[in-house]
Amino acid sequence: MIETIINSDIFLLTLTIALYLLGGAIFRRTHIVFMHPTLLTAAAIIAFLSLLDIDYATYREATSIIDFALGLAVVALGYLMYEQSEKIRGREKAVFAATLAGTVIGLLSVVLIAQAFGTEREIITSIAPKSVTVPIAIAVAEPRGGLVAVTSVVVFCTGILGSIIGPTVLSMSGVKDPLAKGFALGAASHGIGTARAIELGAIEGAMAGLAMALTGVATAVLFPIVEKYLY
Repeated sequence: MIETIINSDIFLLTLTIALYLLGGAIFRRTHIVFMHPTLLTAAAIIAFLSLLDIDYATYREATSIIDFALGLAVVALGYLMYEQSEKIRGREKAVFAATLAGTVIGLLSVVLIAQAFGTEREIITSIAPKSVTVPIAIAVAEPRGGLVAVTSVVVFCTGILGSIIGPTVLSMSGVKDPLAKGFALGAASHGIGTARAIELGAIEGAMAGLAMALTGVATAVLFPIVEKYLY
């Protein structure tokens, strides 16, 4: 009876939401950067599934509604961009330049550093698209021999790290323009960074959503070129 309840969709979904709310409460109380609610929730879920021997396929099916809701949230970012369209209009060249620079630097940095450490080609391919959202990163890396598990973990860690230290690094670097802050967070740390940008303000959130989309497209286009000529 207990095993049936634990493996039920409602229980696993409720557990996930409850753990995230608890993680959020801990983060707001402690303000410790590594107590990010997403990180705490992921660690707790991994421990729970391992302890009770629940396979990931069962958990993923039970929480599929969260994936659906996340898709709606991404679409909703379009409304934020619409609200801030007046501030974005006239900056098309700057947006294009920032997208190109961010994508190229994001790809080259990880590829060159990995090569310097003698990393295998398979791993380089897996980690190169670290700054885009998971579905795009997997679509880019897997057909070229990348490992889906490695790509997923690296993308997750990049998003968490960017959302934790991104605003502080930008402030220390003297970046004060909300447009620049939002775009940087979205370009460097995809969806999780965009969620952090929304917390900073509507302008930051709109620009982060735009950056996340543009960087995803640019990565899909530029990654094969980087792969062909650099490793």
